[in-house]
Amino acid sequence: MSSSNIKIIPIQQSKIDSVDFNNLTFGTVFSDYMFECDYKDGAWQNPTVKPYENISVAPSARVFHYGQAVFEGMKAYKDDNDAIFLFRPEENYERINKSSERLAIPAFPKDYFFNGLTELLKLDKDWIKKGVGNSMYIRPFVIATQPAISASPADEYKFMIILSPAQAYYAGEVRVLFAEEYSRAADGGVGFAKAAGNYAAQFYPTKLANEKGFQQIIWTDANSHEYLEEAGTMNIFFRVGDTLITTPNNDRILDGITRKSVIQLAKDNDINLEIRRISVAEIKEAAKNGSLKEIFGSGTATVINPIAGFSHGGEEFELPKLDTSYASFFKEKLMNIQYNISEDPYGWRFKI
Repeated sequence: MSSSNIKIIPIQQSKIDSVDFNNLTFGTVFSDYMFECDYKDGAWQNPTVKPYENISVAPSARVFHYGQAVFEGMKAYKDDNDAIFLFRPEENYERINKSSERLAIPAFPKDYFFNGLTELLKLDKDWIKKGVGNSMYIRPFVIATQPAISASPADEYKFMIILSPAQAYYAGEVRVLFAEEYSRAADGGVGFAKAAGNYAAQFYPTKLANEKGFQQIIWTDANSHEYLEEAGTMNIFFRVGDTLITTPNNDRILDGITRKSVIQLAKDNDINLEIRRISVAEIKEAAKNGSLKEIFGSGTATVINPIAGFSHGGEEFELPKLDTSYASFFKEKLMNIQYNISEDPYGWRFKI
């Protein structure tokens, strides 16, 4: 399918002049256009780029009753020459279909995904601002739209992509709680998928953590709560001495694209890396004996987010403030590739 097969409905007037790009609240402002495609009669059809607007969905749509909804998070970047780039978009495309499969949602065609996204970004190119830290956050998602409340997979779905301009993500000093009671995901579940319900289920325990002064939870395994896994919207890395440690993927942990990139950069920059299970007891002991140097999260929105301290079992620990950290090293390396500042030996950049 060529991009000419995508129907384009033009906007009457852009709303870009009403947006203060210097004061954006993440995920609350949306661009002029959106992409929409419907699954009916056993096929994805009518891919359309149209003005961003409300959609009409029946109250009996199965997404509201049985939670068939998955999504992705991506970003587009503009370099100093106004060229637009994505970062490892093939990984996002593969992951949304992996998530969809787990929730019995039909796979979305690759040509619709890339051609639809390309047309969308071209039309909304002025919404992507230059400068390191500025970006366009991209949210592809799928919902079950069939109006039926019987407990079975839907026969009709809607795939959409919406765009939200973003500034540099700064969360301030982040302190986390190691989970002791609640769980994010269990063996055999949907933890590896970007299923909407995964995030809804963690809002309540995260709210309780917020009330205690912590910004996020680092989740532990559901069986014993002895092993650290991932945070709310981030994969997690620990630096003990000069060794970088992160937990292996499993069906409870999201296969993070930024995580994969950090692992590759660590290997290629002679940083000692261990991918293995990490116990709460090990990290607490490392904090007590001074060998725990850093904890940081990785994810699309934040890229790399340092953790200032953590709490578990009534004990609180502060991380040392380092002049040169692995977190800042990886963030600079990644952003230089994303913004076309440095060479990209991996082929991670995708030019629009």
